Amino acid sequence: MAGEYDCLKLENQLCFPLYVCSKEIIRKYRPYLDPLGLTYTQYITMMALWEKDSISVMDLGKELHLDSGTLTPLLRKLEEKGLIKRERDPSDERSLIVTVTDEGLKLKDEAKNIPASIGSCLNISVNDAIALHDILKRLMSSFDS
Repeated sequence: MAGEYDCLKLENQLCFPLYVCSKEIIRKYRPYLDPLGLTYTQYITMMALWEKDSISVMDLGKELHLDSGTLTPLLRKLEEKGLIKRERDPSDERSLIVTVTDEGLKLKDEAKNIPASIGSCLNISVNDAIALHDILKRLMSSFDS
């Protein structure tokens, strides 16, 4: 009878360690992102934009797995900081295109050491980190189906 509710124990949940690790890793970013004036979500948005300088808001949302209700105010704040600009696509007035400004490109140089800094404060081997990344990427791709 006791085993009937084992599925409800925190220790048996996949979501709980993912939640805790995500929360704690994002917390570790704060000392690196605060001097740049970025939140973690703004930082990952800038990383996506540094890879693809000119991208539609819709495609950016897909890339980041963010809905427009989250992405629109986030982009507005980045634009207010002068890091990006949003413009209507001349070929489709319904679409907004996001591009990185010169100020946003300067930030890229300031942020380039953050991944190594975060990696050095995590207690996980490089091989385990690579394996975990691969597993999580597969899990993420299953959400796209």
